[in-house]
Amino acid sequence: MKLAISGTYSSGKTLTSYALAHYVGIPRTRARTMRELLPFAVPGKTLEQCTGAELIQLIVRRHVERVVHESHLTDGFVSDGSSLQEWLYGSVRVIVGINPNDSVHLGDMETVAKTQEMLFFEQVMDQLGVAIKEHVRTTYDAFVHLPNELELAKDGHRPVNERFRRLADEGIAKAIDELGIPRHVVGGTLTERLLRIVEIFGFQPVMDVDTAIERAQEEYRAVDMTIESDRAWAVDKAS
Repeated sequence: MKLAISGTYSSGKTLTSYALAHYVGIPRTRARTMRELLPFAVPGKTLEQCTGAELIQLIVRRHVERVVHESHLTDGFVSDGSSLQEWLYGSVRVIVGINPNDSVHLGDMETVAKTQEMLFFEQVMDQLGVAIKEHVRTTYDAFVHLPNELELAKDGHRPVNERFRRLADEGIAKAIDELGIPRHVVGGTLTERLLRIVEIFGFQPVMDVDTAIERAQEEYRAVDMTIESDRAWAVDKAS
């Protein structure tokens, strides 16, 4: 089984994928976040300061990492996200702008101006979508989609707002459905999510759910300390 945990920012993908991997004994795979990639890909810049071209580089880097890691796990895996989210995070910027927080004053039906640069960015996103959708279609057996039930993390480094998150979430769900891949929406606490995923796919747990969650929380706290300074809020809310 090649299973992806999908959803947008602050939906709980990382903690859920950690816990599920422990709970049912399936290897977990991921791509480095843009925050992790920035020092190597765009030294000296925050994500808010990145240009459209630099965002494309980050999207491609994340996609390539996913493909490489997944190719080594031929017997199955659980993936923290998928390349669809990287692509949608780029595509939604055609509507809200390269830095989404610069367009928070726009209404739901409004988009940023279609400058020549933005029109070219849109064309690039469309073509990246062709390649990424093909990879997703031929790779994943199913998706578990986590709804936006949790508050958007206020960690101060992501140019993201609720409109961006909603548009990305809708786009990811639509793309999965268009590809014909089974998509199961699973919400609730982390315990409820894990029990429901096991029920849907008939997985056999290899440890009790509380132990799996404890191990996942330990790993998640390590990620907090080394990558993003203010994500620990999700651990307590999701458990």
